[in-house]
Amino acid sequence: MITSPGTTEVRPAVTVLGLGEMGSAVAATVLAGGHPTTVWNRTPSKAAALVSQGARRTATAREAVAASRLVVLSVTGNDAAREVLEPAADLLGGRAVVNLTDGTSASATAMSAWVRARGGEYLHGQVMTIAPVVGEPEAVVFYGGDEAVYRRYRPTLRLLGCRSRLVSGDPGRPALYGMAVHGIMWGALNGFLHAAALLSSEGVEVTRFLHHAGASVGSVFGLLPSIADEIDRGEHAAPYGALRHHLPAVRDLVEESRARRIDDELPGYTLALTSEAIDYGHGDDSYSRLVEHFRAAGRR
Repeated sequence: MITSPGTTEVRPAVTVLGLGEMGSAVAATVLAGGHPTTVWNRTPSKAAALVSQGARRTATAREAVAASRLVVLSVTGNDAAREVLEPAADLLGGRAVVNLTDGTSASATAMSAWVRARGGEYLHGQVMTIAPVVGEPEAVVFYGGDEAVYRRYRPTLRLLGCRSRLVSGDPGRPALYGMAVHGIMWGALNGFLHAAALLSSEGVEVTRFLHHAGASVGSVFGLLPSIADEIDRGEHAAPYGALRHHLPAVRDLVEESRARRIDDELPGYTLALTSEAIDYGHGDDSYSRLVEHFRAAGRR
């Protein structure tokens, strides 16, 4: 640990294992934040830039773990994360492992159990930004796991993104949050690209469309809180936007897509979901009712 000049603030030493694009960004951020920073990577040359900025490079992951009480991992997959830590397993007692490695919620939970079984503390982080944005005000990291670790190292962790937060004591929850955000993003982007193909088939500039229809498009995302509330309550009343009112518009979109030789699979899927729900007697329910389809599909 070091003390910032002119203050009593103590900045703990940090070890960063894995210096890919994200790991390098994390190491550079904590280093710039005044933390003594030790780095390790299988390919030593990847540490050169960080060493020139004041980081200490070690020859082995074991040496790197020994250098700090706070150990941050950023590698490719949790199998690799465990493999990296294995040579230092006997050193994990009394150390906090913050794992920023992508993977499933189950693999994060398994990694937590492995670290804890060796006496270490564990916090999992899901980085919700690209590497160049790490450390910027808009960067977000979802954390889950040991609350004591989060509180102890919160000033350090917030260097990576001041909008970051502990979402659960469950180390698997951040991965689930991340996948949920990505699912929404890809669904929205695919819908937008389908719309762009439809517009451009008529020679309409997509930017011009957004200029005219941006408020309408934005209002769609404004519906999410009310839909979320309906799902959480298990009530799908439709004060507006009943499924039977969606059906004609979806049919029109499918027909328009086919007429213009635009891929109709995406709106066709929506049509199938909506029609099925109405056939089961849910025509007066809101769009949130369709969550039951996705739940049931996983049990088939």
